[in-house]
Order: sequence, then structure tokens, then C-alpha cells
Amino acid sequence: MIPRSQIIRQPEGWQQQLSAAISNPRELLSALGLEAKEISLSETAHSQFRLRVPHSFVARMRRGDRHDPLLRQVLPIDDENRLQPGYSEDPLLESAAMPVPGLLHKYKGRVLLTVTGACAIHCRYCFRRHFPYSEANPASDDWQQSLGYIRAHVDIEEVILSGGDPLSLTDDRLSGLVEQLQTIPHLRRLRIHTRTPVVLPGRIDHALLGWLSATSLKTVIVLHINHANEIDAVFSAAVKALSRTGACLLNQSVLLKGVNDSVTTLQTLSERLMDTGILPYYIHQLDPVQGAAHFAVDDGTATRLVNALRNRLPGYLVPRLVREIADQGSKTPLPEIINYNQ
Repeated sequence: MIPRSQIIRQPEGWQQQLSAAISNPRELLSALGLEAKEISLSETAHSQFRLRVPHSFVARMRRGDRHDPLLRQVLPIDDENRLQPGYSEDPLLESAAMPVPGLLHKYKGRVLLTVTGACAIHCRYCFRRHFPYSEANPASDDWQQSLGYIRAHVDIEEVILSGGDPLSLTDDRLSGLVEQLQTIPHLRRLRIHTRTPVVLPGRIDHALLGWLSATSLKTVIVLHINHANEIDAVFSAAVKALSRTGACLLNQSVLLKGVNDSVTTLQTLSERLMDTGILPYYIHQLDPVQGAAHFAVDDGTATRLVNALRNRLPGYLVPRLVREIADQGSKTPLPEIINYNQ
């Protein structure tokens, strides 16, 4: 008897699924049985930051619901065109923390590589939606500047692969980079920030699982899931395969108005994550990137939501509410930046 495979099977390879992603807002609305005239669709916003969403993610949206929380995350609308004070194209001042192209050294003991500008999905609240990926490309010299910087700084123990989305790269590229990283004696951990397995579960295939299982670095995979409806049976099965590589699986969300700004929604998300084998890690306040102000939830509401969540769930299921502040040496827990006397 042939044993049943543990690898997630898809009718097409992940690259074919990715190339077939919807890139036309009207096609997306049509697939959901919605009329463009019902929604404040913006061609201007779309031209500045193109829509991209795989069919596998669209399948989790509710047909006929223009307020669907998954649809809201990807659809370009008029609100993006309103310039807001305090919002900028580089809200975290990342360009000032880049000693070599594409390598960010903001926090002690760890660096971040923006290994690609590509993503499987374009989230409208993305804080790097204006990032100069063509100029900040660590792969332009086959990683050598970045690797040289890491070797020269013996206090660096962790490398974070980000982007874009690192899992938009081929496994040959990624495994080659990781093989070079694990030859650096002072590196201990590899962290991968990704949304691709969430929106395209077929990305978790033999090749990916192979090099993740083989690396000598302790691996942490931080997924990005904002709503429980993003977790379906196919993704849950894929996560089980991912967990067998020995990687620690965490989730970070962004608190988004009209998507997950209710205690019941956040509770359901935390419980669904745990059922899937992923531990809630962070819930971020929105980074003030120009074009995303309509997603903002005020700090007082955010704190009340997480406090209410704490009263409903065990502590390990309550993500830490944080904000990233430019020039700070770590994420800032939100209660530390609220004036409770207001």
C-alpha cells in the first residue's frame, strides 16, 4: 500500500496560479457578483498601486457582499486618493536604516532583507506600497553586499526575509540564499515574513518543505492573517505540512477598520489560528502610509478591543498590540504610548 502523501496538492503549480491572479478590479467585482457602480472604485488608486489577488483568495470572499472583509483589503477605492496629514510614503523612515541596498538594520541583533518587491497579493494598507524596490535590491549582486555586511557584524544573530514577499521567489533562489546564510557562524535564526501561503496555499510544496527542513538555522515563519475567513481547509492542511519542518509558526495582523475592528472578529481569528497550529503574535496599529488612512483605528479603540479580548481568551491567544515607530529600537506596546488622562 502506498502511503498517503503529506504534501498539499494543487491542480496547477503555484507559479501558474500566481500568474493567473486577478489584476483588474472590475473582473474581481464581476467574479463576486458585484456592480462597480455600487462601490467607489478608483482607477487612480489602481494605477498607482495595482490590484493583485489570486483566485484561491477570491474564493474565500462572500459573493454579493461589497463589505466583505477580505475584499476590503484588496479593492482600490476613492478613499485612497485623499491626502492625510501625518501620513507619508515612507512612514517608518526605512530608507535611513539601509546601510546597503535592501538590507535594513533597525534593531539590535537582527537585520531584514527585502529580497523581492513582488507579492502574491497587493494589500491596500501595505506600508511598503511606495517602497523603492528597484533601488533597494539586495539580489542585484547575488546578495554579496548583504552577506558581507552580515558577516562583518558579529552581533547579528537573526536574519529576517521580507519584501514584498520572500516566498514570491523560487525555491532555488531562496535555498541558495539560505545555504549562504547558514555558513555565517554567528547567525542562529532565520525569520520569514510571508502572506503568500495564506492567499496561495499551493506555495507550500515539496521544494519549499525540503529546504526549510534541511536548514541548520532555527526557523520562524511569521504569517500575515487579518481575518478568520482567510483560513480555509486547504490552507489549514498546508500549515500542517509547514509545521512538520520544525519551524515556529506565528501570526501578525494589522488592525483595520471595517475588517477586524471588533472583539468578536479578533476572538474568532485567535481561536481559528490556534486550531490551525499558529500562535497569535502581534496585532499592529496601522503604519501611517499615504493612501491607507481609511483603515485607521484610533488608539483608544484599539486598546479597548485588546483588553476585551484578554477577558475572553487565555493569555497565549491574545496578540500583543504594538505600533512601529521610526527610529525606535523595538516595537512599541500600545499602552506605553497612550495618554490615559485624555
